[in-house]
Amino acid sequence: MKKMDYTAIIEKSDDGYYVGQLQEIPEVIAQGKTIDELNQNLLDALQLVIDYQREHTLSLYKGHQIIRHKLNFA
Repeated sequence: MKKMDYTAIIEKSDDGYYVGQLQEIPEVIAQGKTIDELNQNLLDALQLVIDYQREHTLSLYKGHQIIRHKLNFA
């Protein structure tokens, strides 16, 4: 199974912080004092976006009979 990769678009702001956004999921935005801190903050932001979307999408199907099937990606 193919590993999922994301591309961070990174800029250094005037105040010295690195600001990044995931190209594939533009809702994922974060900042950090270092690239490593930015990377961790982007992962945290990605998890928040996924958690929000999971709950939001499920609410759209409230009252419907649905099948939920888990997928695992490496």
